[in-house]
Amino acid sequence: MTYRMLAVRLVVAVLTVSGSAGRVSARPAAQGDVQAGIALYDNGKYAEAEAALRGNADPVARGYLAASLAKQKKHAEAELVAKEVLESRPADEVALAALGNALLGQDKTDEAIERLTAAIQVQPKLAYAYYWRGQAYNNKKKVSSMASDFQMFLRLAPNAPEAKLVQAVLAGLR
Repeated sequence: MTYRMLAVRLVVAVLTVSGSAGRVSARPAAQGDVQAGIALYDNGKYAEAEAALRGNADPVARGYLAASLAKQKKHAEAELVAKEVLESRPADEVALAALGNALLGQDKTDEAIERLTAAIQVQPKLAYAYYWRGQAYNNKKKVSSMASDFQMFLRLAPNAPEAKLVQAVLAGLR
């Protein structure tokens, strides 16, 4: 998990606890829904997370909605939601990871590389942009580019759930 994702969760938690003062959402009661949806997502309950987050206009909620949809292989819908979030928040790592997953799930490898590269140019520390672009390069059999992206992913997110798999892939290249 990146520091940015932790910061977003902290902000959501603070807004939920702080009462009505300082709320930024147009739906004040929705902050608890966002936090609950994120918790469901983190616990692998993607359909339940989708239900908790659907209909919420908050960009954080929309990013996690896209991620929940992508995890359920609802790639076309995940792509649409992720692109919507990224229009206003081009460096939203959750939406970006969902977009990478969704595009690769639809065999849109070239678009995935293009969009993830553009995001990295905006914010070079987006770990999951490197992860999904590495996956895309793997699909195109560009081993050197894949290895480079996977190494960057491990530098940025050494404790990510995918880290052991990525380390195994890289070790297999040696």
